[in-house]
Amino acid sequence: MAEHNEMTPVYIQAFNLDDAWFQCLSKILDYGHKYTITRGSFEGRERLEFDYVVVQVKKPSTRPIIPLIPEGSSIPSPTSMDYVEQYMTYLLTGTKQAGEDYTYGERLVEPRVKFKDHQMVKDMPLEVNQIEEVIKIYKTQGFGTNQATMEIGMPSDIKLADPPCLRIIDTRVRYGKLHFVMYFRSWDLWAGFPSNLAGLQLLKEYMAEEIGVEDGEIIVASKGLHLYDHCWDLAKCRTGKK
Repeated sequence: MAEHNEMTPVYIQAFNLDDAWFQCLSKILDYGHKYTITRGSFEGRERLEFDYVVVQVKKPSTRPIIPLIPEGSSIPSPTSMDYVEQYMTYLLTGTKQAGEDYTYGERLVEPRVKFKDHQMVKDMPLEVNQIEEVIKIYKTQGFGTNQATMEIGMPSDIKLADPPCLRIIDTRVRYGKLHFVMYFRSWDLWAGFPSNLAGLQLLKEYMAEEIGVEDGEIIVASKGLHLYDHCWDLAKCRTGKK
């Protein structure tokens, strides 16, 4: 656990998603800033957090796309393929459960904005499916563009008790492959990281097939990739660090 008095960006280049998770666990134990949460999930608890991290995954399609836990280990698996496949479905639909302010799928394929009309709060559909629009852009207008970006966040999120962690999915087709470039404002490293990236990888594979290109890299950045205190011993055990 590091002692710093200035921001320390960390760059990690990984082969696949399992390697990315393992390297992040190892690095956060070396470079993570320890602090007490004053607002947000697990308020009052402690977490380790990168000041800023960029993770480049060269072959995210390499199976399995979830972490490999050594046989005989007492470490619980942070996710499962059943969960990831459900998460992928969740990304492709606008379905929202009672009590949910938003879902990533809603923001991607069926975004709505709230507005006041005579003291009543109403939803206005934006009538855009960002996933299908990105596919359409590349299929009809070629790959020489920087405009094929899918946005999750919106200004009103600042008022939410639990605003979206994933804010933007930027895309690029280069060297015959579809790449995702993403930003998370905050991100749980133990369970959120492997589940989110595996689900987003399945989305990328779907989009690449629809566009007619190969699957490419994932590059993801965050100033809030963190490890909660109840996972510190698990991370040490998995990485073999004392």
